[in-house]
Amino acid sequence: MNDRKKLTMEEKKIFFDFMRGTRQLVQDTIVHKSVRKSRTQRVLQRVSSTQREHSYYFSDEFQPVLASAGASRYLRHGVNQYELNKLYRGYYTPEIVLDLHGMTQVQAKQELGALITTCRQKHLYCSRILHGHGKHILKTQMPFWLAQHPLVLAFHQAPRQFGGDAALLVLIELVD
Repeated sequence: MNDRKKLTMEEKKIFFDFMRGTRQLVQDTIVHKSVRKSRTQRVLQRVSSTQREHSYYFSDEFQPVLASAGASRYLRHGVNQYELNKLYRGYYTPEIVLDLHGMTQVQAKQELGALITTCRQKHLYCSRILHGHGKHILKTQMPFWLAQHPLVLAFHQAPRQFGGDAALLVLIELVD
């Protein structure tokens, strides 16, 4: 109210009659937090959810039927046999390498999921996984995990120049 218009006594009386029986409100301050996440939080959430999606496929209980004699190899149904032969002969050069030396099975599964995610995002067709010899734990489990994943087209024991029987060459399906 500005100073130019002053209330008369009668107007003040009318105002107080209307306000009789009321009490003053207590002002509570509510601070609203921003709903929008920062860019780094969104990127981290997307990466972790993608890794969770890919690690879901790696079960220790599921045992697919793989060739027991000879080198570790797998070919998804519907993929040309020639792709497996090209892997064996070293026709494909790995575009990315995953070294699992010294990792536990849980860590290896997470890294394998991250590898498949990276291959999809960067459109990398062939990858090399170094599982090593060690106690043969990762060496025996890796083919079972890879055969479970729907984006793995084929894998074969790597030729000598790419690690021999301590490594696998893997072909990943590129999804647009």
